[in-house]
Amino acid sequence: LPAKNPAKTKKAREALGKAGTKKDVLQKGQLAAWFAAVQQLQNPVIAACIQMMLLTGARPGEVLALRWEDVNTKWKGISIRDKVEGTREIPATPYMLHLLAALPRRTITEPKTGRQIANPWVFSSPTSATGCLTEPNNPHTRACKAAGLEGLTLHGLRRSFKSLTEWLEVPVGVVAQIQGHKPSATAEKHYTVRPLELLRLHHERIEAWILEQAGIVFDAKATPGGLRVVGG
Repeated sequence: LPAKNPAKTKKAREALGKAGTKKDVLQKGQLAAWFAAVQQLQNPVIAACIQMMLLTGARPGEVLALRWEDVNTKWKGISIRDKVEGTREIPATPYMLHLLAALPRRTITEPKTGRQIANPWVFSSPTSATGCLTEPNNPHTRACKAAGLEGLTLHGLRRSFKSLTEWLEVPVGVVAQIQGHKPSATAEKHYTVRPLELLRLHHERIEAWILEQAGIVFDAKATPGGLRVVGG
């Protein structure tokens, strides 16, 4: 047995990183296991929500705060309430539209009148007091454990999106705009706000590549399924 802990040497520390630092990022080779485990979650709304977190690179709270009025299926855009800029518009990519189309359109009871009204939340919950899904940390933890990916957090999915785009050499300004990061002057001196259609070219390519790595066969040209209205 070695006399010293190999992680204590300077060379090892440089290779391994600081003690306690979590590499809270999905690797390319882990995508298939992660998607398979998430898609097997019993609650399809939670499964869709978690997949959207990875595919948008958005903050978990931004995804949970999505309302149906934020989704423009005609122009294929999604308005996200951004804590940095107020709101930002990102592309509604083909697989995202597929996920959204499969979600139930629930109704909720209006407290004052007792009337049934449309639940405004995209990721809704019949058991939540607000009708909105709460942060699905526990289901995601279970899925990650099943996939052998313990330690990956919901916010780690945001980091994963940024990391995965590097395989495709997507311009950093495009990734920053999709994710709602403030542009870095050193990373992109001439930062410009790209129009939605230009973002879409890159975002659809990112999505298609992630799905390919995950082994998901998906027809991007297929029409998303119809919406279902359910009570509760």
